[in-house]
Order: sequence, then structure tokens, then C-alpha cells
Amino acid sequence: MNKIVLVTGGTSGIGRETALALIKKGCTVYELSRREKGVGGMNHISADVTDEQAVRNAVDLIMQKEGRIDIAVNNAGFGISGAIEFTSTEDAKRLFDVNFFGMVNVNRCVLPVMRKQGGGRIVNLSSVGAPVALPFQAYYSATKSAVNSYTLALANEVRPFGITVCAVQPGDISTGFTDARDKIKEGDDIYEGRIEKSVSRMENDERNGMPPEKAGAFIAAKALKSKVRPIYTIGLQYKTVVALVKHLPTPLANRIIGKLYA
Repeated sequence: MNKIVLVTGGTSGIGRETALALIKKGCTVYELSRREKGVGGMNHISADVTDEQAVRNAVDLIMQKEGRIDIAVNNAGFGISGAIEFTSTEDAKRLFDVNFFGMVNVNRCVLPVMRKQGGGRIVNLSSVGAPVALPFQAYYSATKSAVNSYTLALANEVRPFGITVCAVQPGDISTGFTDARDKIKEGDDIYEGRIEKSVSRMENDERNGMPPEKAGAFIAAKALKSKVRPIYTIGLQYKTVVALVKHLPTPLANRIIGKLYA
């Protein structure tokens, strides 16, 4: 059956490659982003995920055209870096508005649809930065940790309605996400250059990271899989990192992360 899919942030990076991979599998994809123009092969709707009414209008439009929504992929997001001490609360809230509450807005709109139609799949984009709390990207890690906790709770709430939910944790992916990161450099002199050094290392890892096509294919496969686990990590390297952080004593794991990135 042709699946009707909603993907947020699908005009670039992981979102774009996920959408294209789903189209190759025969899905009809509707992509939500703030951009005026979309990508060929998918149906573009200009909407900001932080605007719940705009998201609701987009979902209503899809329902008018298709009558159902089988899959929602919450990919929209961005990053900020900088020392916690010098990151304004406004900037932190803006990050949560997109990375967490943007997802919440989409899910609140699609859940009634999926419940009434007797099933659906929700895929929330998390990050290896959730289990691996990144110094000088603390608020990004916090948003993705929130995504994981939310996903686990939501999966249990909606299981009786035939709705399945999972989160996917990418590691370093080579996309425009790196250059789009909001960098707060204030206080680097006080922190003896560690902010710049840490962020530069992370960005180098990202630029040399996994191609977005591979990540998109992985996410698309989980979106279409008959049964899913609550949380997936992309790539053996990152699965190993996540397993080590989980099983090592917390002080030791955190000290190792600090040696690498702080």
C-alpha cells in the first residue's frame, strides 16, 4: 500500500535524504519546512514547526488530499554551541522550541489522525549527543535527551491504538547542519580556548562523518519496518560508543567525554 508520509525539515540534509529514500520505496511524501520552495518529487508545505496552528493547517491539508497519514518523521532541528554560562536562556529556549516542541506540535496533530485510522508510525530524530552529553553543546544534548524520554513514554501511551514510535540517534553526519550551527563564542578567553577547540573538533568529525544518504536510508527503513524498538543508533561505531557510555560507571564515562571534548 502506498504510504502517506509527513517529514519535517525535508529540504536538506538528513531530512531530504530520508524523504527521497521513502519516495523510492513508493511512498507519497509531504515535506514541511520554513523554506518557500521544496525538493522535486515530494509535496512541499511551507510551515514552521514551532507554530502549532501552521502545523495543524498542514496536517489538515494532507488529510483533505489523502485521507490519512501513515508515517510522521520529525527531523526539523538545529544546533547551538557555547559555554552554558554564556548561553542566554532565550537561545536555549529557541533551541527547545524547534528540536523538542516542534516535534511535540507535529505529534499532537498527527496522533488523533493515526488513532482514528487504527495505526501509524512516528519516528523522532534524536542524536548520539543524547546519551553522550556534549560539553559546549549542552543544550543540544538536553533537547535530544528530552526527545528520547518523550519517545519512550509516548510509545507506551499509544501502543493500544496500533501506533508505534521510535527515536533514531545519528552520530556525525556530513550535512549543512554543521555550518548552520549557532556558535556562541563569548567567554572563550575565560575558558582558555576550550570552547573553540571543542567545537572545532566536533565540526571536523561532522564534516568527515557519514554521508546523509546512508542516514536517510536507515531512517526510511525504520519508518517502514513492521515492528520497531524504541531507540536506534545509526552505525556500528556509534552503537559501540552508546553501549560503552551505558555500561561504564558514569563518572568514568563522563571523564572520558571530558578528555575528548572539554
